[in-house]
Amino acid sequence: MHLRAMDPAAAAQVSEAVATKMLQYRQDASGWKSCRGGHGVSVSWRPSVEFAGSLYRGDGIVCGTPEEVWDCVKPAAGGLREKWDENVTSFEIIESITNTLCVSRTSTPSAAMKLISPRDFVDLVLVKKYEDGTISSNATHVEHALCPPKPGFVRGFNHPCGCFCEPLPGEPGKTRLVTFFQTDLSGYLPKSVVDAFFPRSMAGFYANLQKAVKQFHN
Repeated sequence: MHLRAMDPAAAAQVSEAVATKMLQYRQDASGWKSCRGGHGVSVSWRPSVEFAGSLYRGDGIVCGTPEEVWDCVKPAAGGLREKWDENVTSFEIIESITNTLCVSRTSTPSAAMKLISPRDFVDLVLVKKYEDGTISSNATHVEHALCPPKPGFVRGFNHPCGCFCEPLPGEPGKTRLVTFFQTDLSGYLPKSVVDAFFPRSMAGFYANLQKAVKQFHN
């Protein structure tokens, strides 16, 4: 989707379709293959129907309320995410469309012993809250006139992705965090490098998030 100035109605339509897909991913238990586990976090994958890659699912319990966990992962300029997430160098809002819908640019550092060079991603991001107290982010790649490709970064593409911060019944101080990533890193990367990178980085994401929740919300 190529956008100069975002048409709010079109943006809302695209983002709601992404949110619907995210709910489908969350509710569909079939076809997932485990690829990493430990420390209360499981990472699994299945072939993506969006691109020639994989859809990854992370599932783990974080000590902290859904609001505290969300505060650490939410898409916000100058937010906590770039302070604790080793896979995020910077996060900026390119355009705010409503108070729950925006276009963002995320830049990431080199990874996998510099086999993966710095990337950036431009996404349409929708925040949704559900009646049971779940807070979710729902994102997909867009092109935006205010954010052309930048020197020093390979432009990657996030296919429908995001997370669910879910209350745990009977455990008010804990959150079940379910994450979905299906990212085309672009460039000429061996499949083996990509397949090794995502499960490892997702497991690290949960560990670093837990430390961040304790650091910022104790």
